[in-house]
Amino acid sequence: MQIALTKKLADALKMKPGPANEEENPLFTWTANWITTWDNRRAEDQLVLVNNANRFTVAVYQVKRKDLKNIEEIIKTAISNTLLTMNIDPEIVEEYMEKAGEIKFVKNSNRKASSWVTKSGQESAFYVGREYNGIDKMFNDTIGTFINKRPVNYSKSFNDAFYPYKEMVLALSELSGKPAYKYRAFELFVTLDLDVYKATRRLIVPADIDFFRLHDILQTIFDWDNYHLYDFTILGDSILDPAARLVPFEEDLDYDPDAILMDKQTLLSDFLPKYEHLIYTYDMGDNWEHEIELVRVIDEHDEESPYLLEAEGQSPPEDVGGVGGFNYFREIMSDPNHPEHKAMKEWARLWSLELSDWKKQPKVIDR
Repeated sequence: MQIALTKKLADALKMKPGPANEEENPLFTWTANWITTWDNRRAEDQLVLVNNANRFTVAVYQVKRKDLKNIEEIIKTAISNTLLTMNIDPEIVEEYMEKAGEIKFVKNSNRKASSWVTKSGQESAFYVGREYNGIDKMFNDTIGTFINKRPVNYSKSFNDAFYPYKEMVLALSELSGKPAYKYRAFELFVTLDLDVYKATRRLIVPADIDFFRLHDILQTIFDWDNYHLYDFTILGDSILDPAARLVPFEEDLDYDPDAILMDKQTLLSDFLPKYEHLIYTYDMGDNWEHEIELVRVIDEHDEESPYLLEAEGQSPPEDVGGVGGFNYFREIMSDPNHPEHKAMKEWARLWSLELSDWKKQPKVIDR
């Protein structure tokens, strides 16, 4: 595996690498940089790599100067973990790493690759700045999972744009001669009961998804804005006998010391298929209760997920006042002659009474 170092990273490693081997398969070559994430700090703390064949990004946060002594292991592990987080068949990931071989550091002299790694660094820094406070000590070597779902190569024409993760999946399939995806998944049916109708979503998610990401997915498919608190309740024999309650913040335990504090190792498969029903509650004031039912277990899913299979029923806007408030709001929005219609329409902005055809279409959920 050939890793082309920017001058900044080469200097930090105290290396004077030789020229790159231009005959190397670009799928096994990467360009690496060490970047500053936070403007108010001098120390670079994020390692960013871009694949020279398909612009697939691997990003690691936090990487301090003292960590660079282990850079080869950090790079290998980060590439593997990012591919595995995308649900790539572990056998294919292992095959890729074996064929890529041992790491050899070379000097970066590819201007195009330099611009790619700079762009990916900006995207990675933006993601970290949005998701983390920059104070707590933490480590994440799969940030590239989210960066790779942004289109690239669209500066001249969007017809030339592509998604790096799709190109990497295609390349790995061609390399191995096998489908890239092979993992356990759950089909879920989610119902938000609004009295006058039910907003429902059917979707497929990886079985080993964590609850933070499941929260993000539910926010996306129900058009919530992630303004409020939430929790998950795993149902036992009845709604009155919950098997577990999962909360995202340590402060939540002050109100329910018996709850389980979520972390990245708390997975949906820890509870399903043993239990088949759970409730996702969003906004403890409006109290939106999404009933989630396990429809089926897919032992060897060979396609991309999370994936929306179908959607019916428009979801409410934020802060509308719960089910009762929503029904009153909907009544006003349905009557152009209502004295409050104009003001309510301005408040609701782009919200519409009916779910658009585009939102009903099956699609990959980009979270």
